[in-house]
Amino acid sequence: MQPKFSFPIEWENYAAVSVTTFAAWWDRLPQEARKNTRRAAKRGVEVKIVPFDDELVRGIHKICNETPVRQGRPFWHYGKDLETIKREHATYVECSDFLAAYYEGDLIGFIKLVYVDRLATIMTILALNAHYDKRPMNALLSKAMEISAQKGVEYFVYGNYVYGNKKDSSLVEFKRRNGFEQVNFPRYYIPLTLRGKIYVALRLYRGAVGLLPGPVLHLLLKIRDKFYARKAKAQTAKPEAAKDE
Repeated sequence: MQPKFSFPIEWENYAAVSVTTFAAWWDRLPQEARKNTRRAAKRGVEVKIVPFDDELVRGIHKICNETPVRQGRPFWHYGKDLETIKREHATYVECSDFLAAYYEGDLIGFIKLVYVDRLATIMTILALNAHYDKRPMNALLSKAMEISAQKGVEYFVYGNYVYGNKKDSSLVEFKRRNGFEQVNFPRYYIPLTLRGKIYVALRLYRGAVGLLPGPVLHLLLKIRDKFYARKAKAQTAKPEAAKDE
């Protein structure tokens, strides 16, 4: 894509799949992704559309409060009460589907899928780490793609493909293995004041993290991941120690 205007730009991106039929998407997946989806079914994971009701909210609340750390950083939904979780997930309900993954009757994962024109966008996708071996995330994505194709959706979007200078991560790899591609588009920055011109010239809109070189950011993220992993481990150990006493 070529920018249409001469203003300063930054290239933004989405992780997207062009939707035709479910079979076309499935056939393009690498063998490992198809294997993980089949594994979910073989191990008893069932995915279906469910209403946004109190039962679903209680299940979401349980998932959100499973662990204080996700993807190497503090999880923003951890510790929230039931009413807060309900309020935050009740947005855009009129144009959303909630897909729930169940194992032996218990909710172990869910997707909030929002439709805008001919786009289907994942607003939230979460699963219990305790059931990772059953690959509920793969099962949820597969069902979401099937439903999107049935609804005549043209593009299925899963947030950004990459975030800033963080080019490599387990999340990027997960998106790639499930058929998502990086779609770039320009974001224009138009300064209106002298301060704005300086701000744009120095690219300060990127923030401190966005200005770091990729290798430096990668090193800092590894340090961060280790720090929060140790912190979470220590928090888990405290109740166990108290129980032994």
